[in-house]
Amino acid sequence: MKVGLAKEIKKEEYRVGLTPLSAREYVDHGHSVLIEAGAGLGSGFTDEEYKAQGCQIFVDKKKLFDKADMIVKVKEPLECEYDLFHEDQVLYTYLHLAADLKQTRALLERKVKAVAYETVMEKDGSLPLLIPMSQIAGRLAVQEGAKYLEKSYGGRGILLGGVPGIKKGNVLIIGGGISGTNACKIAIGMGADVTIMDISAKRLSEIDDIFGNSIKTMYSNSYNIDEMIRVADLVIGAVLIPGAVAPKVIRGDDLKKMKKGSVIVDIAVDQGGCTETTRPTDHANPTYIIDGVVHYCVANMPGAVSLSSTYALTSVTNRYGLMIADMGLEKAAEISGAILKGINCYKGKLTNKPVAEAHGLNYERY
Repeated sequence: MKVGLAKEIKKEEYRVGLTPLSAREYVDHGHSVLIEAGAGLGSGFTDEEYKAQGCQIFVDKKKLFDKADMIVKVKEPLECEYDLFHEDQVLYTYLHLAADLKQTRALLERKVKAVAYETVMEKDGSLPLLIPMSQIAGRLAVQEGAKYLEKSYGGRGILLGGVPGIKKGNVLIIGGGISGTNACKIAIGMGADVTIMDISAKRLSEIDDIFGNSIKTMYSNSYNIDEMIRVADLVIGAVLIPGAVAPKVIRGDDLKKMKKGSVIVDIAVDQGGCTETTRPTDHANPTYIIDGVVHYCVANMPGAVSLSSTYALTSVTNRYGLMIADMGLEKAAEISGAILKGINCYKGKLTNKPVAEAHGLNYERY
């Protein structure tokens, strides 16, 4: 198979879908790897490093797409890239289609075989290609939230960990999954007063066993959220429904109940966000303020730590990508239920039910 690595063009996105060594794995399996010139520079990888591993460099992006049977990326294609795709081409990347009708229609019209990292799901319900980026986003959420609590950024002027003799900063984490748990680790490490919420009693018990008296756990419901946002200095939205639009757990009117200068970091922004006031931002202009509340809603948070993120991502994506390249998508989906669940679009058919429901489109089982 001809495997093409496209350069990320989303603003402030520095990750890359293959490192030189992960590209070499495809070469060792007998595949041709086509690299768009400069694709790895944001993560510190030169074209020469890819060439040394047996890859071919393409300056012309259209020629790369024309030749490639499979395109590997990190983020979803942007509108200016839609026309580059051709029928039967495999797209292997994060897609987040539930929050993007235009992209969904474009992939269906071009009859692309689109495999979304975020919906590749193993039998135990785990999301192996989402986990490393969720871990990074969760840890970054506290780091960024702490920064934007500084007065010069519009925050309250709060030090999360405090010092002896004063109150610690109050952190509310809504969602106890991978992102929420990793946010919890960092918030505790900073010395903050941490409360974590989830709708699952089982998950709350697991979190309680992990962190013990270092945190408080609460059921995630409208009453508890209403109570806790009033006292929180930093709110981290870490709600996830795989493949679907994130539920809005904080309403626009709720901001008036929050402290002026408090901060919301919405990790769920890729899936539409878990607050009504969320809108995607980028690393160059990461925040905006509504009703005195600072919103940090960067849609590609892990891109800020591109080298760490690229290594973490490619360490898990290569396994499934190689199966697709070696066997073809159809045979790989027969053998791997995880890959089967990752197929969002197939030859003009929308094969992911939550995405279909989000947009009111027809769902067809693969």
